[in-house]
Amino acid sequence: MVRRLYEADDQACQQLLAKRPAENLFIIGDIENFGYDQEFQKLWGEFNESEQLIAILLKYHNNYICYAEGEFDALAFAEIINDDSDFMQLSGLQSITSQILSHIHHPAPKTRTLYYAKCETTAYLDETANTGNVQRAKIGDIPSITQLHSLIPEFEMDNSREDSMKRGLQNGSARTYFIKSDREVLSCASTTAENSMSAMVVGVCTHPDHKKQGYASVCMTKICQELLAEGKMLCLFYDNPAAGSIYKRLGFEDIGKWMMHVFHPEEQVN
Repeated sequence: MVRRLYEADDQACQQLLAKRPAENLFIIGDIENFGYDQEFQKLWGEFNESEQLIAILLKYHNNYICYAEGEFDALAFAEIINDDSDFMQLSGLQSITSQILSHIHHPAPKTRTLYYAKCETTAYLDETANTGNVQRAKIGDIPSITQLHSLIPEFEMDNSREDSMKRGLQNGSARTYFIKSDREVLSCASTTAENSMSAMVVGVCTHPDHKKQGYASVCMTKICQELLAEGKMLCLFYDNPAAGSIYKRLGFEDIGKWMMHVFHPEEQVN
């Protein structure tokens, strides 16, 4: 049976999601931040014959994310999505989105595939790494950090990045660690979507004039030490195996492929 989820279902939701905090980082964070009944956020769940929650579908604005431990009613979740005129994106692990995608009544989407990895141990971190010169960013450091971001060709231009970083620092959902020389930021690494169980690592970069000096690895070591000490599992996306090998040396392991299927409203079929 599939039905809407409300605050009264929170314990059942947390029990299911807590089994895989990395895979459910976005769902956990959205529930903690916005609850079960916002205009822009709603949740549905599938219950088995024993009334146990076995699958969750979350709508956040026009994006849907699903999680299930095993087999689930993909058709029922797809029907919820098909009935939503605001629907634009389906995201999640490939093993889950592939089941829903076949029931979506819209033309083929534009799809982006990313590797998804998690870290839950400090065993692979270099204990001799000099993290003493790694600083945790404050509001006043953000302009210098976004200036570094603007020099990285792989990063998309984003005029709202500075405001977004400020909000993240202020509400505790994000943090940044960086290395600075004089007034220039040499390297940094950030988190976003932090919740009580996990956090997403983003924005790992080094100034083009200071590469291959280990700065990014030191920033990553610091961020892993801090978050894991707080009991938070770390997650990240990466585009290719070459990039992934760097993170794997720090203890990250692949947990699947994350799919982002983007649909355009004007192409929707009634």
